[in-house]
This record gives sequence, structure tokens and C-alpha cells, in this order.
Amino acid sequence: MYNVLICDDQPDIVNALKIYLTPEGYQLFEAFTGQEALEIVKNNDIHLILLDVMMPVMDGITATAKIREFSNAPIILLTAKSETEDKVLGLNVGADDYITKPFVPVEVLARVRSQLRRYARLGSRPESDHRNITVGGVVLDDRTKSVTVEGEVVSLTPTEYAILHLLMQSPGKVFSTKHLYESVWQEAALGSEGAVAVHIRHLREKIEINPSEPRYLKVVWGQGYKMEGGK
Repeated sequence: MYNVLICDDQPDIVNALKIYLTPEGYQLFEAFTGQEALEIVKNNDIHLILLDVMMPVMDGITATAKIREFSNAPIILLTAKSETEDKVLGLNVGADDYITKPFVPVEVLARVRSQLRRYARLGSRPESDHRNITVGGVVLDDRTKSVTVEGEVVSLTPTEYAILHLLMQSPGKVFSTKHLYESVWQEAALGSEGAVAVHIRHLREKIEINPSEPRYLKVVWGQGYKMEGGK
């Protein structure tokens, strides 16, 4: 059973999301401020967080940044259509995805399921055919779902791990942003490819010595991204 936290300062929205998610069998937690959400994540094994952006006491962007200090659980931001800058900022500080209000139930369920599948793959569910993938000084252990760079462990979110895993499986191959989005998010891109660029930047900050001059994660202008050996 997955533990899902719903955080919004409007009780009606929290209740609506609970109605959507209850049939899925999730254990649901609720909060109405970013501070409450932060405390729940600290004190419980939360597997996914639905987090409103505009809230009193502590907004969703601040809460996301603080949660990322100790948790890699997927975070889906709940935003209004007018909050475009907040969507980008949220992704920049560690959110994995966003859903725009008003919600469409089927979209909520699809995004929650997608993020939980990715989180499960990153979790400790070993299989006998899992193996290490090495590209230059970057080693991805798909048994323990861990990544090291020159022997140093780096902490990745489930989305970052999924992107890196895909790229490292085919070093030198160029993946378009559309292909990356649809492979990792498991849904049609429909103009959401910008989220890929944000996560690529986060990955560079974690695996590159100098992110502005990457050795491993390269952009091929007009085509996409590829993983190289760092020589």
C-alpha cells in the first residue's frame, strides 16, 4: 500500500482528491499548509505528495525545497493556470510534475500512478537480472537503485533516476525531449517537454563537476540529449 499526502488550503479540494484516490487503495494523509505537509513527511513514510502552490504559513514551493532536503518521494504540484512561473520554479526546486486546476479525475489518477510506478522502480525491489550500468565515472546500480559518480553517492529523485537510467542504457544515442518525456512520464508530451530540460539541469548539477561544461550529459542542439563517457 502506498501512502499519499494531499496538501491544499481548501478543504473542498482535499476532499475531492480523496474521492478520486480512495478507490485506488492508497493510505491518504491530509494537510492544509506547507508546514503541516513538511511535518507529516518527516514523521511518516510518504510515497507521493500532492502539494498546492498557494498556501498560508508555508507555500508549496518552499515546502518542496524543504522536503527535498530529506525525501525523494515524488511531488506533484497543484497549480492554477495562471501560475506558470510557479510551475517552473517548483520543478527547479525539486517537484516532479504538476497538475493544473480545475482537475480532471482521469489526469490526477494517471499522473499519480505514473509517479508511483517510477518511485517503485527506484525503491528496493531487487530482481535477479538487475545490473550495474557504467558510463565513464558514473555507475548506476539498478539492483539498489543507487548512482555514484567517481565513487561518490549522489541522491536522485525518481524522475531524475528514470531519465539517467534511460540515457545510460544507450550511451551515445540521442534521445529527443519528446521521447524522454513520453518514456519517463509514460504519457503524451503535449507541450510538456520543458519539464525534461529542468530535470536534465538538475542531473547535471549532481553528476557533473562543472555543469556548464558537462562531460557526461550532453545536449545535441535541435535533437535532444545523450550520455557520453566523459572523456
